[in-house]
Amino acid sequence: MNERVIIVGGGVIGLSCAYYLSQEGREVLVLEREKERGNNCSRENAGMIVPSHFTPLAAPGVVTQGLKWLLDAESPFYVRPRLSLDLVRWGLSFISCANSRHVNASAGLLRDLQLASRELFKDLSGAFDFGLQRRGLLVLCESTDFLKEEEELAVKAQELGLKVEVCDPDRLRELDPGVEMNAQGGIWYEQDCHLNPGKFLHCLKESLTAGGGEVRYDCKVRAIEDGTVELDGGERLHGAEVIVAGGAWTASLARSLGTWVPLQGGKGYSMTLQSPGALPQLCSLLGEAKVAITPMGDSLRVAGTMEICGEDLSVNERRVQGIIKAACRVFPGLRHDDFDGIRRWSGLRPCSPDGLPYLGRVEGREKVVVASGHAMLGLSLGPITGKLVAEIVAGRSPTIPIEQLAVDRFA
Repeated sequence: MNERVIIVGGGVIGLSCAYYLSQEGREVLVLEREKERGNNCSRENAGMIVPSHFTPLAAPGVVTQGLKWLLDAESPFYVRPRLSLDLVRWGLSFISCANSRHVNASAGLLRDLQLASRELFKDLSGAFDFGLQRRGLLVLCESTDFLKEEEELAVKAQELGLKVEVCDPDRLRELDPGVEMNAQGGIWYEQDCHLNPGKFLHCLKESLTAGGGEVRYDCKVRAIEDGTVELDGGERLHGAEVIVAGGAWTASLARSLGTWVPLQGGKGYSMTLQSPGALPQLCSLLGEAKVAITPMGDSLRVAGTMEICGEDLSVNERRVQGIIKAACRVFPGLRHDDFDGIRRWSGLRPCSPDGLPYLGRVEGREKVVVASGHAMLGLSLGPITGKLVAEIVAGRSPTIPIEQLAVDRFA
């Protein structure tokens, strides 16, 4: 009997699935569409583990704010207009989900997934060195109006049992005394963490290959059947199970399975400064600009934007400049010319219309599991997703109920 599990996608979700499956003694083959040092979306993201993110992307006010941002070339959110029936259907589904009822129904599940994943990261850090820092996250607010909005969200976080503190400027300086911050105040989410995502991926791959698993690069998957993967060029691979963790390319793969899994690529950018003029010790989110600031050893990663753009990875320098301006405005130790000549990295986050991932079996397919659609939470939810997939493959009941994450919920 062929016990091999084939995983389509070598990002953080695919490699997390590979790790937990291999821990249960399964033979694992990972197929990654990029070359070995390719532009994997997980490699250069902001590196944040965020129990604070219990609100899905589809939330009240997002549509209205998004329409305003369409007029701003440097805004943190943008939907690129294009002739696409998939985009129209995705957008209509997004609008229908952007309400308080959906947010309230999702908050508890996202909290449980995030906290469970955080515990798994702690366990993994005992075996691997990927720079895990458990210092919390600061949401920095430049205006008093936005600070009030974040205070309301902090109350909801406390109701969910999260450790949260509203901070004035003096308290911000106490939490991170070595850096100057221009903020009216902020929110400290004590349970959030950060790490180096590139190191984390490397650790997972090293563990997998040391245990006899295999990662094949430059493998573009054409179609998936029950237990079978067909590559470009016609090669067919067979396994006991197929895990579809193809990120932004999952939607096209799902069509070959006869189901509709709506996804849009949400492009984000990052830049990594090796000798930054300011080096905070806590990771932070610049609230109004939606920019992430993450220290990684002696370097600093600055990341941001959500550009719904299909599969386009080209760099829009106007949006990059919006990220740079916000970072320099809130952290005056950073200078605009610090970013001159710094590589602009871009990656596609797989965004579902309701802001929740897809996790589970495809209806009518006994040998296929989908794990995708994590949007900005791919790294943060990587370990718990891998563990849940391993439980599904083993025929056990998932330790966290995942009915809300059903793969066919839009089909």
